Amino acid sequence: MTAAGQKRRTAIGFIICLGVVSLFADMTYEGAHSSISPYLLSLGATAAQVAFISGLGEMLGQSLRYFSGRLASRTHAYWGITFLGYSMNVVAVPALAFAGSWRMAAILVAAERAGKALRGPARDVLLSEATEEVGHGFGFGLHSIMDQTGAVIGPLLMMAGVMRSGNFRTSFLWLAVPAVGTLAALTTARILHPARGASARNPNPLPIPRIFWYYTFAAGLLAFGFVDWPLLVYRFAQDHLTSPAEIPLLYAIAMGLEGALAFVFGKMFDRYGVPVLVLGTLFSIASLPLGFLGGRTAALASVACWAAGMGSQDACLRAGISQVVSMNKRGSAFGSFNGVWGVCWFAGTMAMGLLYARSLAAVVAVGVAAQAASAIAFLWLRPRLPQPR
Repeated sequence: MTAAGQKRRTAIGFIICLGVVSLFADMTYEGAHSSISPYLLSLGATAAQVAFISGLGEMLGQSLRYFSGRLASRTHAYWGITFLGYSMNVVAVPALAFAGSWRMAAILVAAERAGKALRGPARDVLLSEATEEVGHGFGFGLHSIMDQTGAVIGPLLMMAGVMRSGNFRTSFLWLAVPAVGTLAALTTARILHPARGASARNPNPLPIPRIFWYYTFAAGLLAFGFVDWPLLVYRFAQDHLTSPAEIPLLYAIAMGLEGALAFVFGKMFDRYGVPVLVLGTLFSIASLPLGFLGGRTAALASVACWAAGMGSQDACLRAGISQVVSMNKRGSAFGSFNGVWGVCWFAGTMAMGLLYARSLAAVVAVGVAAQAASAIAFLWLRPRLPQPR
């Protein structure tokens, strides 16, 4: 085997290792995320409160990455930061079983999201180092398949728990098993690939280019208009479009679609570039009128469109950053990008949550307008970004 072939094989092996870590992690927090909306509803939360908790959690999960990304770039402690972030998962998610009010549940959701924020940039730097060898779109897409496999199993685990016990509370305890599995898999990845992260140590890094900030602005518009899952299914639960047990099942299906489509979108991104992200945005735009204005059939279709939009974001957004930012600055770049993403997501989710009680049509209009503006911005950026090979 040639040296290039061996490097590619090693890179794919490392991507798969981190994929196994994400598989267990997603079993844990996506299992919880799939049912947090009806759980909060059962604890007495309103639609606006669910939107606030969901939006705040996502903002913490993204915006705090600005600081954790800078920490990763400054210290190069990629593995240590990654371990600490995943460890917060082990505690916060199973503890939801003991939440006595929606306020306590909100604190635990925020703690889990903060852990995700801490580990995100450091993990993505490790991952992007490997994707250099295989293509960023392909590499992130491959990781997403394994990531979303866990996101399918977790909600199914929750569904089984709800069907058995008749409530969401005890089902959260089941998620302690994959939470511990996450740390075991991460330890294994560290032992098998101890050198990962070394190439990010460059004493003379290139600065973050201006085009990155334009790219981040366009993504912020997308985040503002993208509806969060808890608010979408709050409407399903409130209008009895689905049963309680169907909600985690639908989320599992959405996660499966997201993973499969992320791999497809990632391969397409390597070949065609940013228009692939625009295509995914069209799907996420369609999820709004289908989910908020239609009946049961339209609601089910909205789940598929929502998953397609998530898949394109998962594979393409990080791949685009990896194309324009040097390795040594990627920790800061991923952190800054996610900081803007989180603030915009929170603002958009809060706007939709406040509008929900007044006009579902207004919710749809705000989301469609913001995402359409994002698609236009990405198309404007196309000739200014590195072109696919």
